[in-house]
Amino acid sequence: MVKRIAFQGELGAYSHQACREARPNDEVMPCATFEDAITAVKSGEADLAMLPVENSTYGRVADIHYLLPESGLHIVDEAFVRVRITLLGTKGTKLAQVKSAMSHSMLLGQCRSFLTEHGIQRITGADTAGSAREIAERNDPEQAALASELAGEIYGLDVLAKDIEDEGTNTTRFLLMRPAIDLTRRGSGKMMTTFVFRVRNIPAALYKAMGGFATNGVNMTKLESYMVGGHFTATQFYADIEGHPEDDNVRLALEELSYFTDHLKILGVYPASPRRDG
Repeated sequence: MVKRIAFQGELGAYSHQACREARPNDEVMPCATFEDAITAVKSGEADLAMLPVENSTYGRVADIHYLLPESGLHIVDEAFVRVRITLLGTKGTKLAQVKSAMSHSMLLGQCRSFLTEHGIQRITGADTAGSAREIAERNDPEQAALASELAGEIYGLDVLAKDIEDEGTNTTRFLLMRPAIDLTRRGSGKMMTTFVFRVRNIPAALYKAMGGFATNGVNMTKLESYMVGGHFTATQFYADIEGHPEDDNVRLALEELSYFTDHLKILGVYPASPRRDG
């Protein structure tokens, strides 16, 4: 049975590429916002949401950590996508003809060396795939777009140059989410557990809460904090750890964590991507 994956952005966006790489046989559903993608899954219009959470160059994706805990969705898988940036032009265009390139500001900042070398002016667009679509509509050989090669395929643009990003390891991590949590052990590799928590208002609460992971040998691969409800005194933490909640060391660490928290919520248990370590 073909499933549908909702993502934020237009066809040809890097989130679309993530869907194609992680679930090549599924149907994609572009959405205007992250909230729309989440709602599509909650309403049954889509089976999964593909949501970017962090980028190796720019850090976490703005607002996404606020949305995940209250989304009503759970993580069932993760995907890592190399952000390979392509200069796209109208059919028959030569690189020497291009005078400006349009894209999201983040991508423009990742190709400074190439654009400077070729004397190409940077034009800020709403997003990557939308910029590719707009350049195709304008049909001006002097104007190009920075986007994925997939966007070029979709909007009928020629590849003028590829892999032009300054950092050759630029990667975005995505989470695949659905309403029902899946606690089964899946795949042949290690499992990951993601959760959010708030520490109690006692001295050294965070230090004590983290101690259980150290003493039980649980590897915490991510820990981030952010304010809740606009209050400086209400801080929520987002964490990824290696292991399954039923593993003895993870179970003991989570039990110890509960002594020092007044809120703990597991967002998902899922197989670690083979690309996590590379």
